[in-house]
Amino acid sequence: MQKEYIAYDDPSVHNGTYLLCVFRIIPQDGLSLEDIATEIAAESSTGTNLKVGSATEFSLNLNAKIYKIDKEKNLVWIAYPWAIFDSDGNIQNILTFIAGNIFGVSEVKACKLLDVYFPPQMLVHYDGPSYTFDDMRDYLKVHDSPILGTIIKPKIGLTSAEYAELCYDFWVGGGHFVKNDEPQANQDFCPYEKMVDSIQMAMDRAEEITGCPKIHSFNVSAVDFDEMIKRADYIIKVMKPGSYAFLIDGITAGWMAVQTLRRRYPDVFLHFHRAGHGAFTREENPIGFSVAVLTKFARLAGASGLHTGTAGVGKMAGNPATDITAASLALRTGSEGPFFKQVWSKVGEKDSDIQAIIENEEKEWSQDLRQLVASRKSSNVKKIKDDWRVVKKMVPIISGGLNPILLPKFLKIMGTIDYITTMGGGVHSHPMKTQAGAKAVVQAYEAWKQGISLEDYAKDHEELCVAIEFYGKHKAYSHKLQGYEHV
Repeated sequence: MQKEYIAYDDPSVHNGTYLLCVFRIIPQDGLSLEDIATEIAAESSTGTNLKVGSATEFSLNLNAKIYKIDKEKNLVWIAYPWAIFDSDGNIQNILTFIAGNIFGVSEVKACKLLDVYFPPQMLVHYDGPSYTFDDMRDYLKVHDSPILGTIIKPKIGLTSAEYAELCYDFWVGGGHFVKNDEPQANQDFCPYEKMVDSIQMAMDRAEEITGCPKIHSFNVSAVDFDEMIKRADYIIKVMKPGSYAFLIDGITAGWMAVQTLRRRYPDVFLHFHRAGHGAFTREENPIGFSVAVLTKFARLAGASGLHTGTAGVGKMAGNPATDITAASLALRTGSEGPFFKQVWSKVGEKDSDIQAIIENEEKEWSQDLRQLVASRKSSNVKKIKDDWRVVKKMVPIISGGLNPILLPKFLKIMGTIDYITTMGGGVHSHPMKTQAGAKAVVQAYEAWKQGISLEDYAKDHEELCVAIEFYGKHKAYSHKLQGYEHV
């Protein structure tokens, strides 16, 4: 045991100079939780598995502090002086400390980072989002619904023209937003620049027909920095400002890629896809970190939007509590995590202006959702413009098994319209093809907004009628509707 890392009930950990973490740690048989907790604290801050004689008085002041332990639940609270982190606002550096080598320590059966807290004094040094969901809403002129989007399917194998044709069909059907699937890159059958060119022409034509702006999210993840920047710059050259987002596979491409895009292109919506996160975040995984931790770090890094799950409604692992918490951590100025309340304020949580912002958010979050929708007009959309005070919000992006008939259930569970849906198979598998699939999504939302059951609304809307029949019978979706009335 390295007792110098123990500081039970030390009040200084709350003085703004520490990042706080909660871990679930299960030691190997024969070892105590306290023994292994001190090894974790040492490995993730100043030390190693043994005391070293080269420590200085200054370095010892940078030790992590174990300030609380719950032996019954195997929980350990550790405070890290944020002075040890790279002073350039470097996310990967923080995670290298608190979610790096510790996962390889042989004495642990389980080590999972469950929650993290950033004090206001630390937030000043990190970017946070720049181009936000409010900016996207303003561009699309859509304030009273979720942003209704799709992922082109099949996820790979289409030519650039075939891909763009599906984008066109979705946009003409009433959809707002299309994204590359996360593996889309520069494949031989769909060269990257030809894809961009084709999408631009399809978007122009769709906008001409519908009279409405559209957006496409392009995956710029690439082999190296130069190629990523080349792809981003080509998109900027071809597309209209506001009509595109940059998607980055944040887990597999890395935090450096995320922060490079945020800093180099502050006027572009930064779309963080979390492919690979399940290796760390799934609840049954004993090693890794939680969805809440990933969500907080993505917002700190400056992502405009992050995939957050379908709250148990879609096909991916997850549950309403986890995914609603992630959405709240993404969207709100003050939100409860698994253990910490995170206030995304740079001026102190007790500042009266910050408290007013949080109180207004609480009122809106608890308001009847249909009343909130009815009040959402472009002239009175509430925006927080005090960038020096707060870290801007990050929007949840919803994907993984949704379809038109599941949309009302998801709305009921989430309790907000501030998210982007990206239905893939739930659009393109529609028996009447993609354009009808898009119309069915729009019709499902309109039915919900008007308080009409999907079945009644479908009597006059063929696309929704076919969707109800098709998805209601499909075994991949029908169990999601059991015990649920559509509205």
